[in-house]
Amino acid sequence: MLSLIVFLPLVIAAVMAAVPSIGPAAARWTWVAVSAAELVLVGALWAGYEDPGPNGLAFEEQVPWIPGVNSSYHVGVDGLSLPLLAMTAVVFLACAVYALKDSARSRAQSALFLFLQGVSFGVFVSADLILFFVFFDLSIVGMYFVIAGWGHGNAARSALKFFLYTFLGSLALLLGFIGLYVGSDPHSFDIPELVGAAPLENNPVAGPLVMAAILVGLAVKTPTVPFHTWLPPAHTDAPAIGSAVLAAVLLKMGTYGFVRIAMPILPDAWRAWAWPIVVIGIVSVLYGALVALAQTNLKRMIAYTSVNHMGYIVLALGAVGLVVDDTAAARSVAVTGAVVQMVSHGLITAALFLLAGVMRARAGTYDMDSFGGLAGPAPRYATLFAIAAFASLGLPGLSGFIAEFQIFAGSIALAPITAIALPGILITAALFLRALQRVFTGSTQGQSHGFADVSGRQLWSVGPLLALSLLIGVLPQVLLAVIEPASAALVGLVGR
Repeated sequence: MLSLIVFLPLVIAAVMAAVPSIGPAAARWTWVAVSAAELVLVGALWAGYEDPGPNGLAFEEQVPWIPGVNSSYHVGVDGLSLPLLAMTAVVFLACAVYALKDSARSRAQSALFLFLQGVSFGVFVSADLILFFVFFDLSIVGMYFVIAGWGHGNAARSALKFFLYTFLGSLALLLGFIGLYVGSDPHSFDIPELVGAAPLENNPVAGPLVMAAILVGLAVKTPTVPFHTWLPPAHTDAPAIGSAVLAAVLLKMGTYGFVRIAMPILPDAWRAWAWPIVVIGIVSVLYGALVALAQTNLKRMIAYTSVNHMGYIVLALGAVGLVVDDTAAARSVAVTGAVVQMVSHGLITAALFLLAGVMRARAGTYDMDSFGGLAGPAPRYATLFAIAAFASLGLPGLSGFIAEFQIFAGSIALAPITAIALPGILITAALFLRALQRVFTGSTQGQSHGFADVSGRQLWSVGPLLALSLLIGVLPQVLLAVIEPASAALVGLVGR
């Protein structure tokens, strides 16, 4: 089942790229159909999922691949990866529906996004470091062509900056993976084997150095301060669906790497690096919110809120390594909140970027000062944007609240100093409320005149993302029942 989920979009992408006779409409509908099929397959996984226990994987498949270095095609899911798999399927389907009417090189774009979809699934199901790295790097290549080929503004420069930053980060990640291989006995790239063996556990020099390489590689992709500078231009100049996938899916590859690789394989080194990780998380939260508050470009503002929201995840995961004794419950809550935040941020920020794309498609600009009173001519657009904004700032009843509440409940219990990051929530609320006021309230003026409301296609792409955020906010146990056992297992591994 997992191989089918990973390779179905890759095979269809290859066929689509190789057959030039496929028309634009056929290409778009093929993308929608494959994405819908992927969502059904992931739904079937969810329905049949049973917690595999500590260091276990459900729906596991393993085939020898590079036996000389003990690397295999090894895939599986647990409560940390299955929610991200589901979120990825939902976001790609939303983007496919959103792009149905786009006419710019439809066949190439559809094939490229199907390729991105397959490699994204591959990252979240990989149970081998080399396999993880291959899919991780291929996602960088795919997003580079999305930005360069369908972006606007200074897209070529932004795409190059994105590629160089993230590819350099991936080289650091590869160096860390090689360090894990060399430090393990027997040598292996298999993640469950490495978790069980705890390589470099009693090496106070090599362990932290290998962890440093892995942290840099994943921090660039997340991104955290100070590795974030590629993110705002990449988002600003990318197409709407490119920004949605970049924010919702590709950024999570960094934070997922923390919980899948760094924390369980090198628990001693994670604890040694815990304070720097917490500090980076706090700085990312506050810096991202403050810089977002200063923006007049809507899309750039949303991009900086991603730095803020990913900082919450880093903060929570760092706090887990600060205290070990008698704090299993608080650490489990922090990890659970971090994973819920990955899912919540994916849904909400994808919706915000798609809505920003509607603004540019209608008016040719993201400048908030060019609008005013937009709620008059476009009430449905205003409603969707307001719901997404309130979800992003953590309003109770929506998924952002569930995530942030758990993150701070767990983190403050472990280290009260993490409360320093709490003003980030207030600043985020201020920047979104100010954006709503500048763009949607008052008398209709500027680019708001003649602004057409969202179409049915746009409503059906953004609406389900926000509906899922509402579902998680009202009935969080739907998601927590899957995540909490895996979080408790991870906490046990970090505290061993």
